[in-house]
Amino acid sequence: MTAPIETTPGQAEAQPEAILAGAARSTIEGRSLGRIAWTRFKRDKVALAGGVVVILLILLAILAKPIESIFGLDPNAFHQNLIDPSTTVPKGGMGHISLSHPLGVDPQYGRDLLARIIEGSWVSLLVAGGATILSNIIGTVLGVIAGYYGGWVDSLISRLMDIFLAFPLLLFAISISASLQDGAFGLNGLPLRISVLIFVIGFFNWPYMGRIVRGQTLTLREREFVEAARSLGAGGPYILFKELLPNLVAPILVYSTLLIPTNILFEAALSFLGVGIAPPQASWGGMLNSAVDVFYADPEYMVVPGLAIFITVLAFNLLGDGLRDALDPRSK
Repeated sequence: MTAPIETTPGQAEAQPEAILAGAARSTIEGRSLGRIAWTRFKRDKVALAGGVVVILLILLAILAKPIESIFGLDPNAFHQNLIDPSTTVPKGGMGHISLSHPLGVDPQYGRDLLARIIEGSWVSLLVAGGATILSNIIGTVLGVIAGYYGGWVDSLISRLMDIFLAFPLLLFAISISASLQDGAFGLNGLPLRISVLIFVIGFFNWPYMGRIVRGQTLTLREREFVEAARSLGAGGPYILFKELLPNLVAPILVYSTLLIPTNILFEAALSFLGVGIAPPQASWGGMLNSAVDVFYADPEYMVVPGLAIFITVLAFNLLGDGLRDALDPRSK
């Protein structure tokens, strides 16, 4: 028969505390960084609302064509009977908002604004998303190489970043977009315009991502896990893509959500200036451009695309701020 273990009163009181402390420690250690970030993100109701709006906007852009087909929306269908021939603005004021046209119709042609906003959503998000992906690929690869190798490699890539940042991007984009004709690169019409916008915006915006990745890499390359990989004989490419890149996902994700709204505004600005998406294809910037001439007669026409751009940019910015706070290890 085993003799009972005798404990002092102090030990008896300490045991439950030790057990609770151990359980709490194991719970904390068992939580992944992703779960911790998600918990932090859920607490930020404003960022969560921004994320919901972003998801809805992405779904709207992806399902734009099916939605138009299901509800019988045609962004290019004319409704001349709704236009006052003497003023070329919609009859009845406020853009002729009605049950059949919830956001009204545009001046001169009477095209449904809801259909054109939906049609323009996939154009804006495709250009902004494609340009962001291109910027991320170039900036991440060159930034991580510059930060890890340092020396003349870092100096060369850093000077290259300075050169690209010195380009007058808006003027350069205007000149390229205006000079291209159908048939260039084997593309015509809308595919050509979208491809050019993605290339120009993405190719000349990569230094911003490159600088962020370079700065993070300069810190990470001195960490223990990188030193351990070197001591085990790992080469540069392995360390770059297997050790460093996985630890750069958080800053890349955060900056991407903040870069997308900037690219949306840039695409809208080019379309507003008449060198982006060409009519009759619907685009938010193009709608703003055509609304300038009739602003005093039909201000509602400018409000609709302007509000669409405002909501989209605000939602992405709120999401980006929330992700930055959630993924920041210094936040509590």
